[in-house]
Amino acid sequence: MTDIIKLTAAETAARIASGELTAVEVTEAHLARIDAVDEKVHAFLHVDREGALAQARAVDEKRERGEKLGPLAGVPLALKDIFTTEGVPTTVGSKILEGWIPPYDATLTKRLKDAGVVILGKTNMDEFAMGSSTENSAYGPTGNPWDLTRIPGGSGGGSSAALASYQAPLAIGTDTGGSIRQPAAVTGTVGVKPTYGAVSRYGMVAFSSSLDQGGPCARTVLDAALLHEVIAGHDPMDSTSIDAPVPPVVEAARNGSVAGMRVGVVKQFRGEGYQAGVIQRFDESVEVLRELGAEIVELDCPSFDLALSAYYLIAPSECSSNLARFDGLRYGLRTGDDGTRSAEDVTSLTREAGFGPEVKRRVMLGTYALSSGYYDAYYGSAQKVRTLIKQDFDAAFEQVDVIVSPTTPTTAFAIGERADDPMAMYLADLCTIPTNLAGNAAMSLPCGLAPEDNLPVGLQIIAPVMKDDRLYKVGAAVEAAFVEKWGHPLLEEAPSL
Repeated sequence: MTDIIKLTAAETAARIASGELTAVEVTEAHLARIDAVDEKVHAFLHVDREGALAQARAVDEKRERGEKLGPLAGVPLALKDIFTTEGVPTTVGSKILEGWIPPYDATLTKRLKDAGVVILGKTNMDEFAMGSSTENSAYGPTGNPWDLTRIPGGSGGGSSAALASYQAPLAIGTDTGGSIRQPAAVTGTVGVKPTYGAVSRYGMVAFSSSLDQGGPCARTVLDAALLHEVIAGHDPMDSTSIDAPVPPVVEAARNGSVAGMRVGVVKQFRGEGYQAGVIQRFDESVEVLRELGAEIVELDCPSFDLALSAYYLIAPSECSSNLARFDGLRYGLRTGDDGTRSAEDVTSLTREAGFGPEVKRRVMLGTYALSSGYYDAYYGSAQKVRTLIKQDFDAAFEQVDVIVSPTTPTTAFAIGERADDPMAMYLADLCTIPTNLAGNAAMSLPCGLAPEDNLPVGLQIIAPVMKDDRLYKVGAAVEAAFVEKWGHPLLEEAPSL
């Protein structure tokens, strides 16, 4: 079992295709690993044992018939519990959808199944993707496999923890303000936020519709690229989906190089609040890029300092609108319907019981920002700042091919450390939020361990809209340099569970 669960997704798929392993054997090994460690980690909210084994058997039968298998056929995956899955619960980490079983698959779910990817189950997350630590889940927090007393990032901490604890070689996350990249950074894994609109949002429960983006999570850059290629592409069911070819991400990951590239370093992505070890590892990464043949260019993007404030007006405003659908009348939780109360009273009681504190905080903030007399002062002003941020990115990408930064200002903090301080929690997304506001693509990959606490540090790579292949080209080059430098993948240093 240990040998199987330590394989990369690419290695696993190759062994299944050759007949050296069966998809059922691989699935059983990962289900056994979940049984062994997830009681401690709590990465999964629901394990679909029967469904996963049925999907695996279908892949094995297809291979026995001599049919061609896809590049990830038979590879297990952990799916963030924000995508609808026909016949399997989808809760988005909230009591208001506890026990809800969707009647249809999200487009992303369907594409995974069509590719022969085996979905092991649904992973834990901050309620409605609102949070940076997975502590806001109504079903309890997830632990970071590097140190179970620390957070695995958020909102997609369940997916990142599943990867880091070898419960799955692949995972899916969503990124509204950094919820793929920040968990990847603090768990020593790889996470990619594709260009907004590159991966369908149909069937993904909405938090902030102009920011939300699903994307791949893995332990290597190539694995992330292979998964990216499976889930990306135009979807007529999603009005925001981009009708354009998927960039050649797998080719870029297989031929990583930064020779001759111009790499930007933004001065706003360092300073007060950044952990010394994070900056040290980032500076070392910049030197690695220079040694690999990249030209380093200093950039000034002044509007990035306003990104956090703009985000926490735009995202809550959109969430206050999106979450209005959870009224206790059509599906999900219903409280107080004793035959004597009005529909309004039932809705109020249901939301009181079903939504957690962070969701209520953001709904109230968003409703206030959109209210009469405040719309222009708050939401309208935030949208103007968003335009300035996009203009800063456009100007930067006239000078450079990609931008790099720390993914997060600090390594993983202790569970409970920031629970009573929302502003401190929000600062975890300081480096990731500008990319969501602009809609371009970004990746986080491991760049070493912070010397103060021996915990993972993430390097963020940012690329222009629909130039996602640049992430993989740079990421693969950096990853190879790090592996050569340290002699082994970083994740091998993670403590065993």
